[in-house]
Amino acid sequence: MFKSFLNIFRVPELRNKVLFTFFMLLIYRIGFWVPLPGVDQKQMEEIAKNQDDTSAAGRIASYVSIFSGGSLQQSSIFSLGIMPYISSSIIFQLLATVVPSLEKLQKEGETGRKKIQEWSRYVTVPLCMIQAVFLLGYMTTGPSGVPLIMPIFQRTYATEFWLMGLLSLTAGSIFLMWLGEQIDEYGLGNGVSLVILAGIVARMPGAIADLARQTTLTGQTSGIKQITPAKIAFLIGCFVFVVAGSILITQAQRRITIQQAKHTRGRRVYGGQRQFLPLRVNHGGVMPIIFAQSLMLFPGVILAKLVGITGSSGWFHNGLQWLNGEFKRGAFIYLLTEAAMIYFFAYFWTTVQFQPKEMANQLRDYGSFIPGLRPGKRTADYLEKVMTRITYVGAAFLCVIAVVPVIITSGLGIDPRISAFLGGTGLLIVVSVALDMIQRIEANLLMRNYGGFLGGGGGGKRIKGRQY
Repeated sequence: MFKSFLNIFRVPELRNKVLFTFFMLLIYRIGFWVPLPGVDQKQMEEIAKNQDDTSAAGRIASYVSIFSGGSLQQSSIFSLGIMPYISSSIIFQLLATVVPSLEKLQKEGETGRKKIQEWSRYVTVPLCMIQAVFLLGYMTTGPSGVPLIMPIFQRTYATEFWLMGLLSLTAGSIFLMWLGEQIDEYGLGNGVSLVILAGIVARMPGAIADLARQTTLTGQTSGIKQITPAKIAFLIGCFVFVVAGSILITQAQRRITIQQAKHTRGRRVYGGQRQFLPLRVNHGGVMPIIFAQSLMLFPGVILAKLVGITGSSGWFHNGLQWLNGEFKRGAFIYLLTEAAMIYFFAYFWTTVQFQPKEMANQLRDYGSFIPGLRPGKRTADYLEKVMTRITYVGAAFLCVIAVVPVIITSGLGIDPRISAFLGGTGLLIVVSVALDMIQRIEANLLMRNYGGFLGGGGGGKRIKGRQY
């Protein structure tokens, strides 16, 4: 492994790509600490320390921090992160399945993809401004009616504060979008994913420090020291199990045997080879968890508001109060609803992305077929049937990944900031991006006859998907 790591710096082109990627991520982390003008940083830090991660507001801030590469818990020009650009890309990705003109443009190849990407950049700007207005409004009013901005900007320079904040947040998010595209072009890996990965990994030292502060080696719990050595061993075991399972489900494939038709030309016979059509077990990636956890933020916020305005007695108020308790993080109905939504979005995203009819037509046009099945409708029905079955398994594992940190938090009393690294969206993003980086580096090394990470010599094996 160490020798393979040194081989990275022996290839000039690969070394330059790795160093450029590292330099771009370093710029992102430096800009992450550039404060937003006019905001009281001490109050923001105090609110972030006292914020309950199990509340609706705390979960929203934690979710945005994980998924966007930004942070709503501190005032920074990168507070919005890269979420507006991701939202814009997802919108166009979904529209391409229902708008014929976009679908036709997407099939044009590289030219169409660049055009859709250009439109995504244009839509990112208004999305940035809308999200910036909500964030600045939160800072102006404050969580408990106390503004989070400096007194001089509350009265004398209120308009200037809004103008500066709007431009700074929008420019920061657009800069991150540009930075991600520079990594795509000149660096190594997917730029947007690497920005998110850097934001997630940057939270790990703080989680380890919290774990150290809350750990007691004597086995006697007191005050904030509630984590015993037995819990530490259990956490380590859970982390290893979940990471190994995440790698397995990310790489898992169902390989369909494809037979090429034979062509006779003169005395020679061409074709007839057997290949494999890989179908990913977790075809939706992290998107089902992202959609499910996004929507699960709203019931807690809405029910908390309704409980506050319906008085203090009556069957309707009691019912809302019971529902509010059941939709808190870790409650039974909350977990059951989240699992159902993960299944729904896993099948929804697979339906949007996976087109069995188009795949069957492509196989027929290239002169290939699945042994025992007639090309056309029979092949499309078979592919859809297989995809439905393996999606069920992939969605089940996503449910396990999503509920593990919640169960550990509620069952063992572990801080949510620590248990967040045992599952959920953040862990899947880290695993998938890390695997993608390893595969790209290994491909560059093997192409130049250097040993990869899984082999000592130039003939080292490539990382392949697990067959099911």
